[in-house]
Amino acid sequence: MIYRENGQFKTSYGADQQIFPIGQDRASILLLLAFAFVGVPLLADEYLMRAILIPFLILALAALGLNVLVGYCGQISLGTGAFMAVGAYAAYNLQARIDGLPLLLALLGGGAVSTVVGVLFGIPSLRIKGLYLAVATLAAQFFVDWAALRLKWVTNDSSSGSVSVANLQAFGIPIASPEQKYLFCLALVTLFALLVKNLVRSHIGREWMAIRDMDVAAAVIGIRPVYAKLTAFAVSSFIVGVAGALWAFVHLGSWEPAAFSIDRSFQLLFMVIIGGLGSIMGAFFGAAFIVVLPIVLDSLPYWFGIPIDTALASHLTFMIFGGLIVFFLIVEPHGIARLWSTAKEKLRLWPFPH
Repeated sequence: MIYRENGQFKTSYGADQQIFPIGQDRASILLLLAFAFVGVPLLADEYLMRAILIPFLILALAALGLNVLVGYCGQISLGTGAFMAVGAYAAYNLQARIDGLPLLLALLGGGAVSTVVGVLFGIPSLRIKGLYLAVATLAAQFFVDWAALRLKWVTNDSSSGSVSVANLQAFGIPIASPEQKYLFCLALVTLFALLVKNLVRSHIGREWMAIRDMDVAAAVIGIRPVYAKLTAFAVSSFIVGVAGALWAFVHLGSWEPAAFSIDRSFQLLFMVIIGGLGSIMGAFFGAAFIVVLPIVLDSLPYWFGIPIDTALASHLTFMIFGGLIVFFLIVEPHGIARLWSTAKEKLRLWPFPH
């Protein structure tokens, strides 16, 4: 009754192949986007913008890029933090060395450089897979950390290794206030989510999923593993590179190599696993879980008036957080997105038994 597609007839092939073929889905997404673009800037305060919403959007974009590689193509990567760092430092160098370069072009240029690095480190995927591929991509993390610390031109000869940006603007509009930064990130995340949604529905997306399910059978039916795997690395690295540049430019403003450590790579991989592999919505669910839950757990002692030491509260947060991750992996290994799909299936049949 609430979520039923009865009576929604398609009269053309194009209508049947819409991104959201069911009317309730289209209405829900439009209402959600309208609230995100109009309602949130009016209702949210500065703390909510800076501490939760902007990090959530940027990390969701990075998880979306990683999901292309891990969820759709089945190639394990532990170097996502490195590709974010490449995007951030490349965008910084482009803007520092090219006078008058627009912010948007600098961000996309950082993504392009990250694409090249991602493809280079994706070449081992043509010969190895699984744990061995994860170790090979982990090499990217150590190499980029070393380059950011030792190669002075990466940080534009900064003596401390820390770099910063200021006076951000796009199309002549300054990006200074939390609301402006939020709207800028939201617009980019919306565009990239639409791009990935269309890519995974196209022939290249079907090639990625065929390689993920059984690469030998995919090669037998004419799919080129070299092309499929390297394009997955390229698209994933580009999106992750743009997310890294956003994280550095919009969220941090000033950063050093530790901002993109191996912890960031594991954090993004947890987002994809918890949110749901091979799901666009899963990237957003995973980012919300990783970003919001620690803040909620840190705040619980203050909400209930429990006298607790700050260090103990921090350790308890990590323990509860880790326990919840294990719980989700055991109870629902397909992630939160699977729970969302199950809920929609139940709504289709409600109130009838099933």
